Amino acid sequence: MELISLKKISKESKLLLLKGFGFSSDGEYILDAQGNVVIDKYVDVPVRVDNMLILPGSTLILDDNELSLSRYLEEFGNVL
Repeated sequence: MELISLKKISKESKLLLLKGFGFSSDGEYILDAQGNVVIDKYVDVPVRVDNMLILPGSTLILDDNELSLSRYLEEFGNVL
C-alpha cells in the first residue's frame, strides 16, 4: 500500500475525494452528509479541508495533528 500525503494534493482533488466518501465542504471545513461540520473525535476541533487526515482502511476524517494520530493508533493499532 502506498501512502499519499493529502498536503500535496490540490483542493479540488481533496473535494472530489471527500465527495467519494459521502462528505462535502463549505470551502473551508468538511461537512458530513447532513451538512454538519465534521469534528475531530480525538481533539474536538472542526476539520478543515486543508488539514484533513484520512488513514488507510478508514473513512474517519481527522485533523492532521500528532495528538489525533496518536489517539487513533491507540484505538485501532498501527494501520500504516
